[in-house]
Amino acid sequence: MSKEVVKRDKEYRLSDIVIRSAEDDSDVLIVEGYAIVWEQETLIGSERYGYYETIARNALDKAHMSDVVGRYNHNDTNYILGRTRNKSLELIVDDKGLKIRAKLAPTQANKDIYTLIQNGTLDKMSYAFTVSKEEWDYDTDTRRILEIDKLYDVSVVDVPAYDSTEIYARSKEQIEKEKEQYEANKLELEKEKL
Repeated sequence: MSKEVVKRDKEYRLSDIVIRSAEDDSDVLIVEGYAIVWEQETLIGSERYGYYETIARNALDKAHMSDVVGRYNHNDTNYILGRTRNKSLELIVDDKGLKIRAKLAPTQANKDIYTLIQNGTLDKMSYAFTVSKEEWDYDTDTRRILEIDKLYDVSVVDVPAYDSTEIYARSKEQIEKEKEQYEANKLELEKEKL
């Protein structure tokens, strides 16, 4: 049974994130990961008082995402890690979920967070959102989010709700290898066209 949500309370969901970082001579810090993973059931709350939730594959199709910020633990009293408005934060919707890529300014706070991601202390993500359409299966206590109205932030977090999220730091060498592979693939495609 599908129902429209009238009241749009901001919700937070946590998930794993793998952050990649690219650190070079210019102090570039890049982190990447998945804040949302499609169709992954997770327990919200406890076994006794909670419910299960999944995010539908097309849940972000109509979402407002023009000014999303990257944060640490959804904390709005600290510096932000990136922002879509100035293109320091990219949001990429793909077959797996919502991938993020952030180029962190080399502030001390960002360097500290980057280091914690790099060594695996921080490896999860979360997101803050409102829902415009959902459906419930009350027999199984399962909520399926069909449409997200607005995405407020994506955050690197200590404790996730969704274990399937990830964040990771990228090395300069890894980025160079990916770029070389991309160029080789591009060259091969051009040769095939001839």
